[in-house]
Amino acid sequence: MSKTNKKGGTLGEALRSTFTLGAMIVSFIIAWLVYKFIMGSPINFEGGNPEGHPLPGNYLAMIYKGGIIVPFLITVNLLAIIFAIERLITLTRATGKGRINVFVKNLQNLLDGNKIEDAIVVCDKQRGSLANVMKAGLLRYRTLQNDVTLEKDQKILALQKEFEEATALELPMLSRNLVILSTIASISVLIGLLGTVLGMIRAFGALAQAGSPDALALATGISEALINTAFGIFGSLIAIVLYNTFSTRIDSFTYKIDEAGFSLVQSFAASTK
Repeated sequence: MSKTNKKGGTLGEALRSTFTLGAMIVSFIIAWLVYKFIMGSPINFEGGNPEGHPLPGNYLAMIYKGGIIVPFLITVNLLAIIFAIERLITLTRATGKGRINVFVKNLQNLLDGNKIEDAIVVCDKQRGSLANVMKAGLLRYRTLQNDVTLEKDQKILALQKEFEEATALELPMLSRNLVILSTIASISVLIGLLGTVLGMIRAFGALAQAGSPDALALATGISEALINTAFGIFGSLIAIVLYNTFSTRIDSFTYKIDEAGFSLVQSFAASTK
């Protein structure tokens, strides 16, 4: 790999790390502001007191009663949305301008007719990850056709190697940040359970008082436990659905790359003596 590519790769990784860290910080700030000033607004509570009971049917106040864990749960949900949008944009760009099935079929027809130049033009119009991989293979295809120093088997291996290298450069971009969605799916439930435990501690603390139990503290503790449980499960559910959706789409995309690469190698093997 050239020094330019190494520098570009290092810069890209730095920018992606900055984006991830920035998304986390911004999400937490937004979550805290929403929790403190929207959910915790006095207008949501009886008597204008955030420490008191929520107004009947006021769900913002009910969620506020989930306690200090709520901002963290809002944060992981915001992160799931942010990285879902980021993955959607990335995969849309990777797909290119037209439908992949139509693009692959057009390439196969052009390769069957040995129209390499036309196939390269089609890749330039399509763009995207698959088009980039195929263009790299087609350029190598054209070079190997005119190479008289290599045997047929060597040419085929050289073409396969070029295709594999081009694929290796494109595929990591497709699956990047999926690990964040996978992590959110796990930690959202755990954060919710932490809130549940804290709520139950508060509830049992209210019951353990001498004399009559503190009804407000008891209700607050139970609300905290149930709200955090529900919020944690909801966040995990969303993250799992998003992760599986994007994973399935990436697997389908990878299959199309393999299919197009197989057609390229087969066409080359058939046209080379």
